[in-house]
Amino acid sequence: MTLNFPNRSRSYDAAARRIRFVGHDGMFEVPFFVEIAALSAATATGGAEAEYLSAFDAERSSIQDVAREAYSHGRRNMYVLTQADFR
Repeated sequence: MTLNFPNRSRSYDAAARRIRFVGHDGMFEVPFFVEIAALSAATATGGAEAEYLSAFDAERSSIQDVAREAYSHGRRNMYVLTQADFR
């Protein structure tokens, strides 16, 4: 199976300063987090939750590509994507 993102929902975790989203590999749910610092539009504005989610939505395609790449290196319980993953 391959990693897909059929559910477009995402949420902001203020305590950890990251956005949570979910991928699916067949029937398995795979949790991902992307740090706010990795969202170029969000770091430029230094904004609030709505701006972070909007920045995530604007970069969704590249974020999902990076998530697929991270997932391809081995299966874990969760994945945290950082700025380094986007270089």
